[in-house]
Amino acid sequence: MKFYIKKIFDFLLTVFLVTLITFITFNILPGNPATAILGADADEAQIIQLEKEFNLDKPLAVRYIFWLTDIFKGDLGTSYRFNVKVNSIITESASVTLSLSLFTIILTVLIAVPLGIFLALKNKNPAAKLIEFIDQIFISTPSFCTALLLIIVFTIKLHIFPSMGYTKWTDNPVLCIKSLFLPSLSLALGSSAILARYLKTNFKEQLEKDYVKTAYAKGLSPLYVNIHHILRNSVLSVITTLGLILTEILGGSIIIENVFSLPGIGKLIAISISARDFPLISGLVLYLAVICITCNFIIDLLYSVIDPRIKRTAK
Repeated sequence: MKFYIKKIFDFLLTVFLVTLITFITFNILPGNPATAILGADADEAQIIQLEKEFNLDKPLAVRYIFWLTDIFKGDLGTSYRFNVKVNSIITESASVTLSLSLFTIILTVLIAVPLGIFLALKNKNPAAKLIEFIDQIFISTPSFCTALLLIIVFTIKLHIFPSMGYTKWTDNPVLCIKSLFLPSLSLALGSSAILARYLKTNFKEQLEKDYVKTAYAKGLSPLYVNIHHILRNSVLSVITTLGLILTEILGGSIIIENVFSLPGIGKLIAISISARDFPLISGLVLYLAVICITCNFIIDLLYSVIDPRIKRTAK
């Protein structure tokens, strides 16, 4: 029980620190949001009136308390640019970003797991050496460069997948998958290369363990040993890496959504920064941060289920 209480406390403390850092960061930036909203031609009286309306005339600490209180009430404020509740804007765009992230994780696992096993079992094979070289290229290449290459190949040359736009799953599932395939693949190629390397290293370590030699001595088939013994004991490293990769995927989606013109959170962040829309940008950053923290919190709990020794060590 102490293990779970500690994890919950760490979760709440991290969320609090994220709110504090987010608020301070976007409030100490130069410029006046009231001027950005009204324009350079606005007179002093209009600016003062708007500052009072949005509590911009209050001290920083007071504004933070007001903002934090509203967050606990489930209210992220009203967007300066769109004059709409931030909650409704995020709800509308979050489905795109979450769909992109989920599709990317699925592609990452589907590519990385068989690739990692192959590299571990056939590490001296010339094909494995070639794959490792290609992996290094994708790890080193920014996702937006990969995206441009995929657009050239699959959109301009082959005319298979669209390079922009988004179709909702409820409107047309096939078109939804097609609209998300290239953006997801742009993020998944680099992520799967990283995950495959971690899995390869862990898989090779497990191959040298005594329980594997015992399993082979019992006459079990290599396929059964690889899947039911070695891979199961390598899952912990895969989950650990996926937690780190998820953060990179959410960060990379900010750029990728702009490359493919997807109406997600990444595109909204770019708009809100240029408009100095503090309620919107702070709400978006907080939303992404809470998702990352929650996913890592869930992964920590999965550790204790998969390997109870972690819980005993924490005690």
